[in-house]
Amino acid sequence: MIGGARQPREDGPPPVPPSHQGCAIRPVRVHLPAQRGELRDRHEDGHHLHHLVWRLGPGVRVCSSAVLGGGIGPRAWILNAQVPGGYPRLDPDRHLAEIAASEGLTGPGAGLMTAADVAAYTTGHDGGVTATVTTGLGVRGWAAVPESATRTPHRPGTVNIVLTLPAALSDAALVNAVATATEAKVQALLDAGLDCSGTPTDAVCVAAPEPGPDGGEPFAGPRSTWGARIARAVHTAVLAGARPAGDLS
Repeated sequence: MIGGARQPREDGPPPVPPSHQGCAIRPVRVHLPAQRGELRDRHEDGHHLHHLVWRLGPGVRVCSSAVLGGGIGPRAWILNAQVPGGYPRLDPDRHLAEIAASEGLTGPGAGLMTAADVAAYTTGHDGGVTATVTTGLGVRGWAAVPESATRTPHRPGTVNIVLTLPAALSDAALVNAVATATEAKVQALLDAGLDCSGTPTDAVCVAAPEPGPDGGEPFAGPRSTWGARIARAVHTAVLAGARPAGDLS
């Protein structure tokens, strides 16, 4: 089934707020229907912000381009955190770790950051794959640009994609899954009527069970079983998030 509903999870341990530059991070539970992604909100430095948390537990590994916990390896959680526009900090990995600590998250995890409204996330579902996307397109453009354009500082207004699937993938298939998700993202942006391939700070996380002796599924390209499901789920979620921007362009 393919869908675009928002269905975060409501359970989890109570928050333990740390100090953050003289202002406490105070996460508050948001009561919504159950799903693995849990929508939370917090008050930080005078801002009311949201973040999504996936409490993956043991036996899961993640392939990610996230600023915190990127690469391939076991991860116990994923965090996608909203920050204010004009983000002033130069230590996003430490900031994400502070938010994770406030949620009682322990062990290795992956953390993403965005200036988009995380509460407006969209989802797509296909054959056991769930794609959860936050879509910030204020600084959108094409990947290949003249060298002079790459020197401009960029805000963290991003398209962040978090994928969860029940099938173990090999290392190569995990990397392939990231590529497939990116292709589906671009397809959705074009289908939404946008003249872009994304933003300069887009990120992807793919979470799947650790492989057994068989090494996991060897392929995740768009014509493989799991890659096709990933592509359709991502396309559904990104298209739902990008259409409002397309209507305004």
